[in-house]
Amino acid sequence: MSPDPQHIAISKSKGVRIVWKDGHQSQYPLRYLRDHCPCATCANTHAAAPVKPQDASPFPLYKPALKIDSIEPVGNYALLIKWNDGHRTGIYSFEYFRRICPCPECATG
Repeated sequence: MSPDPQHIAISKSKGVRIVWKDGHQSQYPLRYLRDHCPCATCANTHAAAPVKPQDASPFPLYKPALKIDSIEPVGNYALLIKWNDGHRTGIYSFEYFRRICPCPECATG
């Protein structure tokens, strides 16, 4: 299992697709990525309560569609995803991306 990406395609409204150097391909839908955020708050590694999203709607029934505001490289090992729900601290390492690959092959392996 190689955590080195060969190509990364980003769609702010659909998700991230990575072609790995070993030929494996991974597709990460937006909701899947957001639900698997590795930051300390989302991973529950701190006792503090989750941070309220900055752009929380005053209308509790309305939730804007989940989107990526921006993605920035972190060195040569990760991507920082900034979400439209105000969350800005999720650094997804390439090793983590590969470990959470949702494809059937990885799910059974």
